[in-house]
Amino acid sequence: MSLQFKKIIVAIFAVAFTAAVIIVGLIEKERAKPEKAAAAYADEATKACITCHDEKHVAVDWSRQWEQSRHAQKGIGCMACHEAKDGDKDLWLHEGYKIATVPSPLDCKSCHEQQFKEFTESHHAKAAQFIGSLDNILGEIAEGTPAANLGCKQCHGSTVQIQRTGDPKTDGLPLPGSWPNTGIGRVNPDGSLGTCTACHTRHMFSKQQAREPRTCGRCHMGPDHPQIEIYEESKHGIMFAAWRDKMRLDADEWIVGKTYTAAPTCATCHMGATPTMKGTHDVGARISWTLRPLFSKRLENWQEKRDRMKKVCLECHGKNWVDNYFVMFDDAVELWNNKFAKPANDIMEKLKAAGKVTPTPFDDPIEWTFYELWHHEGRRARHGASMMGPDFTQWHGFYEVAKHFYTKFLPEAEHLLPGVTAGINQLPEHAWRQGLTKEQIQQMLDFYQKRYQQRVQ
Repeated sequence: MSLQFKKIIVAIFAVAFTAAVIIVGLIEKERAKPEKAAAAYADEATKACITCHDEKHVAVDWSRQWEQSRHAQKGIGCMACHEAKDGDKDLWLHEGYKIATVPSPLDCKSCHEQQFKEFTESHHAKAAQFIGSLDNILGEIAEGTPAANLGCKQCHGSTVQIQRTGDPKTDGLPLPGSWPNTGIGRVNPDGSLGTCTACHTRHMFSKQQAREPRTCGRCHMGPDHPQIEIYEESKHGIMFAAWRDKMRLDADEWIVGKTYTAAPTCATCHMGATPTMKGTHDVGARISWTLRPLFSKRLENWQEKRDRMKKVCLECHGKNWVDNYFVMFDDAVELWNNKFAKPANDIMEKLKAAGKVTPTPFDDPIEWTFYELWHHEGRRARHGASMMGPDFTQWHGFYEVAKHFYTKFLPEAEHLLPGVTAGINQLPEHAWRQGLTKEQIQQMLDFYQKRYQQRVQ
């Protein structure tokens, strides 16, 4: 055999081997696609569901999302979450299967027991308990039930009602008004509270999405609790926007100070792990104040909860910085409580005792003024202080509080019951209303003249 012939043989084998590698690579690449990989793991029931939904063009996206999910990679198919048992309140006979129409945290518990326990103990799970509050009276009565169904309850959660019609097509399906609903505190037919899909939207059930600030911002936004707007104004939010690609939001191990350092998100501070502390699904485990009601109060075991929050802060900040910040935050909360909340509430109590305000909520104009003073403006100030949002602490917060306390609330109260506001000016916090000194006035005038070359009157 000549040397030339040997070279030809080797070349042929080399080409064949290269072609084989390329072909195998292409096959494996195709098999690695989420939908292909999922098909390999899907059980027969799941394959039947996907085929049927695709053919009927109903909820096709559910299948595509599931195919890209960790559930699909682990072989967790439709019936793992949707299989109902005889006696289940949400049992629906569908295409030969017993389907649970409202999967709940109890279904998730079978694999995620620790997360279920933490979530069930959290304030999130109790979010639907706003029924009977002033918020609910506004939504259900002053505004109307359709507004509450598509407004309040979409964040807080509804009590899901199930049809029992005797008709196989509808028997077991949720009733409109209570469904669709993914409110965080939803009351489910099986008695469990909440829904994991409020944050881990079906059917991807993604960690990455749950870690996104905008996921929290779906509910934590607006005039009465603008946490997402405050976050985006804060340095935390600015850094997240700038360094988002360094956040590793899809990582299995997500530990601030260890696996990422670019910025904190809502999940980082309230739920995320640190090198010295495990993550949690109890969003209140690190909150020391309640900023929701008229009077802010320190929560039970508040010092322990604050220490947990400080552990997160200390991954990025020095001890002096952290300690000083919390002193300033506490001062802002006490400012609200003592300067505005307590005097305003005392005046409202006197008006009610004198019969100037009826027992029916919101039928007197001053009740709207008072409600917005604490529920909107006072909350904005406190939330701004808690999340380092200077504009929400100041202009959207305490400025609005002061303006409406002095120019709306007090005049309305005085009109209803002359003399009821007489004691306000005697309080040290409001003594300025008795007039500034000549020196103080001149100092202010000189400042504007020097800086803007203008005189103010």
